[in-house]
Amino acid sequence: MESIWAYPAGSGHTEGQDLTGCAVAAADGTIGHVDREAEHFGMRHLVVDTGVWVFGRSVLVPVGVVTGIDTGARSVTVACTRAEVKAAPRFRTDSETMDRDYLASVGDYYHRLPPRDTSAE
Repeated sequence: MESIWAYPAGSGHTEGQDLTGCAVAAADGTIGHVDREAEHFGMRHLVVDTGVWVFGRSVLVPVGVVTGIDTGARSVTVACTRAEVKAAPRFRTDSETMDRDYLASVGDYYHRLPPRDTSAE
């Protein structure tokens, strides 16, 4: 099984590409845009600015849920719904991106989500 913290094979990710500013879309609509990508303790993730959708807060999304990257359209697709992203452990401060326990709780949450059939995308 691939790690929740690593881009899946076939996601379209290439090392060194900058996803900052890319739109992020869930299975049922737009989540926001990539504010930045970070990796601490081998836990690679995207910090996504949700704009007004979730009261202007950001969410942390492990890169293992990325199903597609379209560099031409500047978009990233993830294998979860907007409600699943909203229900993830709350991201409050940048220091949490360096908190091993917080990152582990986020990874555990996304790892437990039901698998999605992404072949139709």
